[in-house]
Amino acid sequence: MGYGFGGFLIVVGLVLAFAVNDAVDDVNLYAVGLIMAGVGVVVVALTAFTLNNQRRSRTVQTTTHPDGSQTVNERRNEI
Repeated sequence: MGYGFGGFLIVVGLVLAFAVNDAVDDVNLYAVGLIMAGVGVVVVALTAFTLNNQRRSRTVQTTTHPDGSQTVNERRNEI
């Protein structure tokens, strides 16, 4: 999934909700369209959140000294 699939769901959902005037037995096309558009917005938001988290990196370096003690260095890179 990604931006394309989320955009597709938004477009198809809004077309179903606002542009289709036909009726299907026991199916409310307006509600189905709004649900699809809402799911599309959620997919786009989750994609943006996931891709933003992947751009961050963290490096942890542990150094063991001759006396047995350890030093931990952490480095965070924001790209």
